[in-house]
Amino acid sequence: MVDLVIRGGRLVDVRARTVEPADVLVEGDTIAEIARPGGAAPADARSVDARGKLLIPGLINAHTHGHSNLAKGMMDRYDLQLLLNAAAWFSGNRTAEDKYLSTLIGAVEMVKKGVTAAYDLSFELPSPSVEGLEAVARAYADVGMRAAVAPMMGDRTFYHAHPGLLEALPADLRARVEGVTAAPYTTMLDTCRKALQSWKHDREQVRPALAPTIPLHCTDPFMVGCRDLAREFGVGIHMHVAESRLQAISGVRRYGKTLVGHLDALGLVGPQFTAAHAIWLDRDDMARLGERGASAAHNPGSNMRLGSGLAAVRAMRAHGVNVAIGTDGTSCSDNQNVFEAMRLASFVSRVQGTPPERWLSAPDVLTMATEGGARALGFEKIGRVAAGYRADLVFLDAAHPNYVPLNDAVNQVVYAEDGTGVHSVMIGGRLVVDAGRVTTLDVSTLAARAQAAVERLRTANEPARRLVEALEPVLGAVCGTLMSHPYHVERHATQAGLS
Repeated sequence: MVDLVIRGGRLVDVRARTVEPADVLVEGDTIAEIARPGGAAPADARSVDARGKLLIPGLINAHTHGHSNLAKGMMDRYDLQLLLNAAAWFSGNRTAEDKYLSTLIGAVEMVKKGVTAAYDLSFELPSPSVEGLEAVARAYADVGMRAAVAPMMGDRTFYHAHPGLLEALPADLRARVEGVTAAPYTTMLDTCRKALQSWKHDREQVRPALAPTIPLHCTDPFMVGCRDLAREFGVGIHMHVAESRLQAISGVRRYGKTLVGHLDALGLVGPQFTAAHAIWLDRDDMARLGERGASAAHNPGSNMRLGSGLAAVRAMRAHGVNVAIGTDGTSCSDNQNVFEAMRLASFVSRVQGTPPERWLSAPDVLTMATEGGARALGFEKIGRVAAGYRADLVFLDAAHPNYVPLNDAVNQVVYAEDGTGVHSVMIGGRLVVDAGRVTTLDVSTLAARAQAAVERLRTANEPARRLVEALEPVLGAVCGTLMSHPYHVERHATQAGLS
């Protein structure tokens, strides 16, 4: 029974690169039919006026960190190593309310910028908690977004993760960080099991997943335990893989093979596996990911912000890898704008020495940010505006300067849209943003609550800040030395971008 009709809009067809008038008939939370304009509908069906609007699928943020929104603007010239060093300063001493608030800030930003679903790797110190994961999930549910929520965890600290790093630190600093230890992996697995067993949210809206954060930060028994737990509960695994040159070099030194090769040998790589960043890969790595049906979450903004490198996305796609688009966390990407991430993804593909016919096109990246993201998150019926799919749509104002004049809607969504043209957002047939206003909760006190939280956390995390800043110049030199070691797949990684 159709109970909602979206009338008067123009549907953007990504594949055909057309814009055609159409009415969208919705039954419950699902699109029942894409109909001719002005057609018959049940008399009691509600109507949404989409005149002057372009309709596109809701965007999907395939990699973010809800905990980082309270750390917005806290770094400038940090690479990945310095960001990981700052974890206790940026994210320490959080209450459950802080975790909820931080996630809420990002979720509100995302829906206002056309994002309807996200893969959130949420970090808690000293280790994940059932209460913390529930706070994160509740934030997405309250906003009305879809999300996959995965506790980001490791049983090795950053200082213990890279062979030679701890030993290279001066004795006084080494003594201070040697005492920084992670929780036992058995404790974290027990917490995850409890969270999976007690999950109370509708999994078609907010579902759980697992995120053993970085291979080097996790012992093999821990990663195998996550693999088995994910299989038992049918959830996804999302990991940061080969994000930096240092990780790639350290992986070969620790495992005698690439990070993807090691994860594959442990049985983690499969259709429910997502590799975030995936920059320092060789062709064999890409083939493994593609053959196993895995996904990669491409985060071009943070990859450049942190100086990590440029992922060879065209080569990954050629090897059958499902590539999705992510923003990464606000602490290292500054915003949660998937429109910006799409634009950057296309641009990055143009500066890797490839001819124009190998560049990522506007349809390529828009598909990655919709259907590709849906597959990475494990949602089967989102990412398209079509019968049988959830009614997750973005209403773009066709009179906005981004679309004046309208020459090619797909090009302009990718290259001209910056989030300012978003008029309304629907998720599951429910308008969560209506004419720029979030309808699902009162956001008027959000700024004051956030400022009060960061003022309190600034004081609580002052000792951590002092240690972080004492380590920064030393880590820069030590990591630079470690990265000078030969990396035997570097040549293949470079060539992959040209293949």
